Amino acid sequence: MNEELSFIIDSTKELMQNAITHLDKEFRNIRAGKASPSMLGSVQVDYYGSQVPLSQVANVGTMDAHTITVQPWEKKMLHEIEKAIMIANLGFNPMNNGEIVIINVPVLTEERRKELSKQAKAEAEVAKVSIRNDRREAMNEIKKTDASEDMKANAEVDIQSLTDKYIKIVDEHYKVKDEEIMKV
Repeated sequence: MNEELSFIIDSTKELMQNAITHLDKEFRNIRAGKASPSMLGSVQVDYYGSQVPLSQVANVGTMDAHTITVQPWEKKMLHEIEKAIMIANLGFNPMNNGEIVIINVPVLTEERRKELSKQAKAEAEVAKVSIRNDRREAMNEIKKTDASEDMKANAEVDIQSLTDKYIKIVDEHYKVKDEEIMKV
């Protein structure tokens, strides 16, 4: 296969892998009822005038399946951390006992689980659309090359098999996330 076609295939594979990576990141933001430090991954804290990720000013952990603990490295940051969690609008009500911030993660209702499942399905569809767009762009690039028709046809088959592979990966990731969400 010529170098140009190999480059198109490799760059398309990388783009499709990026769609999977993005999907996984979006799925981490969809909480499934079980407490996880990653639930606070988007929280930014005001640290002496700069916005920094929560993980840079505190140790975030879980006490049990429904409790997240945030232990600041400086006690005077307790109020700022509480404020940042409230501003992040994650639906949590942080409490501070003078030492640590404690967050009780409420158990999800059946209705909320279904909403989160729909949200996860929508994210999976976005990833599939992205992968299909990558395929379309690759097919257009292949047509523009000056390779032989046989080489172009083989490259198109390779791109389609990559597309099928990554669509299947998206479906598998969604299935795992959906089971996690619906598990009581």
